Amino acid sequence: MPNYPRLSLRLHGGLTPQQCVAQAQVAEAAGFHGIWFAENPFNRGILPAAAACALATRKIKIAPGVFNPYNRHPTLIAMEIGALDELAQGRVRLGIGSGIGTGVERMGFAYDRPLTTLREAVVIVRALLRGDEMSHTGRAFQINKVKLDYRPRADIPVFMAGRGDRSLRVCGELGDGLIVSNMCTVAFTAGAIEKLHAAARAAGRGLPEVVQYVACFPGADRKEAQRLARAAVGDMLPGYWRIGQRQPAAKRALIEGSGIGEADFAAAVARLAAGERAETALDERFAAAFTLAGNVDDCRRQAAAYAKAGVTELALTFAGPDAAADMQFLKDALS
Repeated sequence: MPNYPRLSLRLHGGLTPQQCVAQAQVAEAAGFHGIWFAENPFNRGILPAAAACALATRKIKIAPGVFNPYNRHPTLIAMEIGALDELAQGRVRLGIGSGIGTGVERMGFAYDRPLTTLREAVVIVRALLRGDEMSHTGRAFQINKVKLDYRPRADIPVFMAGRGDRSLRVCGELGDGLIVSNMCTVAFTAGAIEKLHAAARAAGRGLPEVVQYVACFPGADRKEAQRLARAAVGDMLPGYWRIGQRQPAAKRALIEGSGIGEADFAAAVARLAAGERAETALDERFAAAFTLAGNVDDCRRQAAAYAKAGVTELALTFAGPDAAADMQFLKDALS
């Protein structure tokens, strides 16, 4: 049998808690490994949905993906993740990242030293989960003799989001796993995993797990699956392209191994900005690079490529008209 990553579900603040529960129950029935809840600025906070899903399921893992330490202080992250883990009876994982810079700044926070902020946050959260009394004087945080008043599970896994070389190094040194965002090619992810593993080995640690976020449109009708995939990429591409103009790693994540040149990306973004529909502004290269979409053979080939790159878990967004049917189709295809 081919080697495929574990399958998980990615939910987000664009869904109501009730919609999240419905998808979570289908995912658990289909044998999915976990649920990741993406929290973006000014959308729904994910804790109500995560708590509701924890109560509505029994086995599937529950994880924010991700909390950021700007609008959630590390002490608050520890308080909340420990309590959520109690509710889920030990099924919780923590995803933490530096967040979306423009959103953080709009909330009134200075988005400086994001990697230092992330590193210090992970150190603080881990200490508090262990039950330690924590004092910390750093460049980002200063706390004095903080200790949780209850005893959470000490070994809640901590996954860190990152793309840049320095972020990957920190994750290799500190994290239990890496979260790779949407709109990253398989080739880019493969290179990131090599850097992650090198950092973990240099630190004398085991190899972290790797979670890849991907929009997913499986189905027997390959043409329709590809159409839906191009529409999803069209929604994401302008924002990620803007980030890529400021962050070299974000641009590399889009271009590397995609078979799409920088000029083609710029032209596609311009066509989308002019109001053209993604189905015509984007060709199949965009769907192939940034989604898992198509028939059984397509899904098997794409999932195997992620596994070969070193991805251990796919966190999939099912945005088609029937998410439940799509989850079952993919599970059957990869079984």
